[in-house]
Amino acid sequence: MAERTALAGAAVQRLTRWRDDFPTPGVRFADLTPVFADAEGFRTVIDCLAACAPDADLVAGVDARGFLLGAGVAATLGTGVLAVRKAGKLPPPVLSREYDLEYGTAALEIPADGLELAGKRVLLLDDVLATGGTLAAAADLFRQAGAEIVSAAVVLELEFLKGRERQGDYPVTAIVKV
Repeated sequence: MAERTALAGAAVQRLTRWRDDFPTPGVRFADLTPVFADAEGFRTVIDCLAACAPDADLVAGVDARGFLLGAGVAATLGTGVLAVRKAGKLPPPVLSREYDLEYGTAALEIPADGLELAGKRVLLLDDVLATGGTLAAAADLFRQAGAEIVSAAVVLELEFLKGRERQGDYPVTAIVKV
């Protein structure tokens, strides 16, 4: 796992594009688009994230860059993938959870019917762990649906924002920590 993480971490550090004062003044945005657009970078990131929970029944990717990660990891693991959507993007009924961002508030949703989540072992993925509200809200949604978060993983963790402290008792993996 250490070698896989080192390869993925090198690609993330080399390819991430940083932008100050985006989307609001005072926020430093980590744009992972170049990482995902690079075939080798994307493959190493997907392989690293898939290794976090090889026994997961379902991979969940958080809106929107988590969708890319989730699809790649689910294909690698041979599981299904579920998109955790921003509020208002799914038809009702939905399970919904509001949370705080470093620059506002938002809500996430998953379907409340049409799929059986009870008892599923879920690998939860997002691109960046900042204040931790997004991952924590997504994990709460799956717990509400009767699923178990076996692991959460991100490409980049902004440690100074202490988002890891808001997570539950599941392991959290970050490929790169800054």
